[in-house]
Amino acid sequence: MTPRPESSGSRPKGTAGEKIPEQPTAAQKKSAAKKTAVPKQAAARKATAPAKKAAVKKTAVTQSPATKATAKKTAPAKTTAKKAVAKKAAPEKATAAKATAEKVAATKATAEKTAAKKTAAKKTAAKKTTAKKATAKKAAATKATATKAVAKKTTTKKAVAKKATTAKAAATKATATKATAANPPAKKAPAKKATAKKATAGTATAGKATAASAQTVPPEMELAVSPALGAADRDRLLNGTHHDPHSVLGAHPVPGGIAFRAFRPYALSVTVVAGEVRAELQDDGEGFFSGLLPLREVPEYRLLVEYEGTVLDTEDAYRFLPTLGDLDLHLIGEGRHEELWTALGAHPMTHQGVTGTRFSVWAPNALGLRVAGTFNFWDGTGHVMRSLGSSGVWELFLPDIGEGELYKFEITRPDGSKTMRADPMARRTEVPPATSSVITSSGYEWGDAEWLDRRAEAPAHEAPFSVYEVHLPSWRPGLTYRQLAEQLPAYVKNLGFTHVELMPVAEHPFGGSWGYQVTGFYAPTARLGTPDDFRYLVDALHRAGIGVLMDWVPAHFPRDDWALAEFDGRPLYEHADPLRAAHPDWGTLEFDFGRNEVRNFLVANALYWCEEFHIDGLRVDAVASMLYLDYSREPGQWTPNEHGGRENLDAVAFLQEMNATLYRRVPGVVTIAEESTAWDGVTRATHHKGPSGFGGLGFGLKWNMGWMHDSLQYMSHEPVYRKHHHHEMTFSMVYAYSENYVLPISHDEVVHGKRSLVSKMPDDWWQQRANHRAYLGFMWAHPGKQLLFMGQEFAQGAEWSEAHGPDWWLLDPGYGAEAEHRGVRDLVRDLNTVYRATEALWRLDTDPAGFEWVAGDAADDNVVAFLRLDPEGNPLLSVSNFAPVVRPDYRLGVPEDVPAWHEAVNTDAAAYGGSDVTNPDPVKPEAQPWHGRPASIRLTLPPLSTVWLRPA
Repeated sequence: MTPRPESSGSRPKGTAGEKIPEQPTAAQKKSAAKKTAVPKQAAARKATAPAKKAAVKKTAVTQSPATKATAKKTAPAKTTAKKAVAKKAAPEKATAAKATAEKVAATKATAEKTAAKKTAAKKTAAKKTTAKKATAKKAAATKATATKAVAKKTTTKKAVAKKATTAKAAATKATATKATAANPPAKKAPAKKATAKKATAGTATAGKATAASAQTVPPEMELAVSPALGAADRDRLLNGTHHDPHSVLGAHPVPGGIAFRAFRPYALSVTVVAGEVRAELQDDGEGFFSGLLPLREVPEYRLLVEYEGTVLDTEDAYRFLPTLGDLDLHLIGEGRHEELWTALGAHPMTHQGVTGTRFSVWAPNALGLRVAGTFNFWDGTGHVMRSLGSSGVWELFLPDIGEGELYKFEITRPDGSKTMRADPMARRTEVPPATSSVITSSGYEWGDAEWLDRRAEAPAHEAPFSVYEVHLPSWRPGLTYRQLAEQLPAYVKNLGFTHVELMPVAEHPFGGSWGYQVTGFYAPTARLGTPDDFRYLVDALHRAGIGVLMDWVPAHFPRDDWALAEFDGRPLYEHADPLRAAHPDWGTLEFDFGRNEVRNFLVANALYWCEEFHIDGLRVDAVASMLYLDYSREPGQWTPNEHGGRENLDAVAFLQEMNATLYRRVPGVVTIAEESTAWDGVTRATHHKGPSGFGGLGFGLKWNMGWMHDSLQYMSHEPVYRKHHHHEMTFSMVYAYSENYVLPISHDEVVHGKRSLVSKMPDDWWQQRANHRAYLGFMWAHPGKQLLFMGQEFAQGAEWSEAHGPDWWLLDPGYGAEAEHRGVRDLVRDLNTVYRATEALWRLDTDPAGFEWVAGDAADDNVVAFLRLDPEGNPLLSVSNFAPVVRPDYRLGVPEDVPAWHEAVNTDAAAYGGSDVTNPDPVKPEAQPWHGRPASIRLTLPPLSTVWLRPA
């Protein structure tokens, strides 16, 4: 894999640190005389209100207790003790500093005398009085309405009330509250019960006009509290460290009614709308708004949020219950949530009857999380997420947010610093180098049901399995997923391959990594289109009868500071031990396979690709680097496991769980290990223990790296020296049945100075192509499945480059050597055609009964010959001559029960660009024993060729 820069990508269009210019406050925008309509029946009647003021409607703010309304509330009466010349009245906006009129007896006979040192004026308990006390020192508020008898000096009282109304605002440091007068009849004042008024409670320091509807205030609600947030909650919300914003924001029952609180930075005003009720909340500063309505229960409501130049009508994000249940959180904690992608990430959904998007992320070390995106100008200050208990999961449902919006998580780390991170579970991303996550959902309708039903008919190791490996971005540079779907299936089907293997399609920031350094494990790369576009490509391949394998990289991830590395401020996805975390070869970080949530993240990811995108198999990259603690490490750079060994027991358990889960849930799927060592039991069932004491890893197939290295090494020798290296072509049969193998000529063998396949061959151009063809014939006949990287099917001479892909121009009819390249491609097509039609070449790939040597020791001749057999014993004879000379009448021992043989494939045929030395007529066996067999045939072996013969 290719090293990559330390970081790549771009920052989002804004950051949490960028502030929108400060807007004028609501107090600056609205005059003190602003009036809000209030239903008549909701208004309290005041006998002392002047007749000309009776029609004026103002919202009552019930912030302070109605002092001296009962005998029990006489303690704070210091100031009124000095004012003994008049009886206490209850004019609007009365304060503890002044008394304005004598208080008359209430209809309810509950009066008590106050302490003797108080004035001789009678004090009676007022029944449900609306008296207000708006001093800054009082925090608790009550709502009371009083019925007042008309005093005998009505004229005098009116004058005093008017004086109190005009003078009180300056008499106290607290802003005077505005009470609502609801058209009381001028002459109906005596001893009448007034209905309770629904009012919005402002803070003790600000008096916002509000509106309310009528509702009788029950006795238990008479003592009200301030709805405004305390300093600690304000600071935590402002700093992004609040773990439970829903407990303080939104609507909550409190003594005195329902407290409404909103946190809307840069808003000029916030109004609660519940049915016919419209109540503007008090502006508490710094984006906080609050109010108290004397309701019995939380209503259905919306918010009208006024900004400079616009008003937003929206749901309140903090009125919703969590979208994740206890079962989800329990499974996540145990590492057993097999559909993790449905629980975490960003999901458009309908929740409590409201459409929006649920955001959830695992970040157990974070002090706080906020969501930032295009929907809030990349300022997440007002979108604070809540922590769901000890699960480490944070969640927030944002109404009215839908597909296509960009987002990231702003995380406050344990040290108080902040970091902006892409969603680990994002199912769509921006096109690199941009790094934001994108809200998405799928509406794709699949058309591959027939393929899915059929793919489970036989396990991969007992079925034809010929793979064309593709790097999608460079196969035909510039094509999208949907454009590839119009060309790739037809091309692969024409060549006869059963499967394509896609180099990693999960999102990665650096194209030069070819996808092997993943940052978006749940998102197909956006370079080629949307996730549904990728589904369309897979569907098209399936409808063409072609299986889809995908390279999957669970071994490591890059260190980009916007992705997984120290995601929440501490090692999370990576191992906490730096020696275990750092990958010594690639500058990346290794996953902590022993952590439940990390293991769950990866197991669910394997399922995600197979279930959501109908992927037929995963080729797991770099398995060896996962299995060994000392992989690429010197002594002292690694710590043994609990048994003193070098095996990574956590990685073993993870791979076993991943394979067992995938095979259980997805019928017909296959997993393939790129494992370059002799680990015992890579393709053995997980419940079967081997000599090492470990259960099998549970893979379906394993790349045969030994065969690949040995055979390519042999082919690179000059033919004259090959007899000294004959074992390099035969040794693979010593261990051929120890695992279920794939024979890979992959991208790794044709880059970084290794040269293309044809360029590895010695001598002149003709011999290079002849060697190339002979090698492919040998490979297709050898036990195991085949994998060939793009461009090698037509003998491309140059190494592969991800920048421009295969040299398709070599197949241009106008190119002079086009026929030579086209001939190699035609050979690959014919090899696949005969292979798929000949059960002997694939049915017993993993069974020694399917193979017999004919000539395995003809080193001096550079000849390798063997039989492949199907379960009924029907044979195919493969003979390779790796010498550049014709060998006429070459005798080979064969089964005596085959009456004649004929050529099925000859790589030296003129159609493929060869010298056309063939055996055109059926070859009959002779009774002469040879190679330990009772019969033999004589063949003409073409130079540098492989010939397949089947019973005539």
